[in-house]
Parts: sequence; C-alpha cells; structure tokens
Amino acid sequence: MFDRQVRVLLTGAIGAGKSSVGDLLRARGALVIDADRVGHEVLESEGEAFAHVVETWPSVVVDGVIDRRRLADIVFRSAADLERLEGFTHAAIRSGIARRVEEATEQVVVVEVPLLADFMGPGWIRVVVDADSESRTNRLRGRGMDQEDADRRMAAQPARDTWVTSADIVIDNSADPEALEAQVDALWGELTSGREFQAG
Repeated sequence: MFDRQVRVLLTGAIGAGKSSVGDLLRARGALVIDADRVGHEVLESEGEAFAHVVETWPSVVVDGVIDRRRLADIVFRSAADLERLEGFTHAAIRSGIARRVEEATEQVVVVEVPLLADFMGPGWIRVVVDADSESRTNRLRGRGMDQEDADRRMAAQPARDTWVTSADIVIDNSADPEALEAQVDALWGELTSGREFQAG
C-alpha cells in the first residue's frame, strides 16, 4: 500500500498529445481522469451546465441535445463566449473530478485537462506535453479538422513557451512514439519513487 496519493495535472496545448501520454500512464497503473469527458457529462440534458448553455446559445440544441460541434464553432470564434461557457462548466467539472479523485485507490491520479490555469488548485504536479506547431497541426488534421478550424483553436490558446514555463515536468512529443514512451517510463519512475515533488 502506498503512503500518499500522487496527483498529476496533465496538460498542454491542443494537438500536443495529452491523450497519448494519458494512455501510457493508464497502462502503467495510473487512474487517468479526462476533464473533457467530465465536461461532456455536465452538458448532457441532466448536467449542471445544460440549462445555461441552452438559454445562452439556443442554436446549438439539436433534438434536445447540445451539439458540441456547433457549440465549439461559436466559442472558439469569440473569447467572450469561451469565457462565458467556462463560467458555466468549470465549477461543475472540478466538482465531478474531485469526487473521482477522493474515491481513487490508485497511487498515481492524473487529471487530463486542456487548460493552463491551476484548474484543481495547489498540490498538483503539472506535467505539460509539448510539441511543435507542425506536429500539432498534423494531429488536428488527422482528426478530421480543417486547417482554418485548427488554426483558430490553436490561436485561442496560450503561446507554446507559456505552457512550457508553467510546467513542473515537460514531455516532448515532437518525435516518434518510442521517444515518447521512454519519457513516460522516466516520468512513471519519478512519480512512483516516493520522492517529494515541489508541485505547482
């Protein structure tokens, strides 16, 4: 049995490869909580943010369900709309994540979140996944996103060096999968070593 739970905030810019790192950590025994998935739940018809979103942007509702693609098309074109959406959703997402963290029995708990802010408060080790702009764009295009949408979403986020300087640990995902796996192996060794981190 471990003495203390190690809490990791896994973040980075869109297309950097957070989910790839999350999958590798999950395979090594971490509990990985995807904030985006919790965000989907708060936008469902019984979710805490549903009524606010429907009232603010009624055009995003299709057959009684929020069309997330339509919603994204609105909020990623306007910083004010994005901030308004985050005001509706972030508290509910944090609450849902906190419940999962408190119930966790794993030594390492990872929250994957696409934000620079201290989303979960103090005491979390911030691991930033970094990649060059070309790699990020290629990944977004590989998901079916057109160039204009990819550019818009990347422009809506902080600059690359801002992500990196916020990190306790940086994982470089600009190379091949083997290089990424080697870095995650090293990270896992650090997280499970019992060494105290100066987090956040």
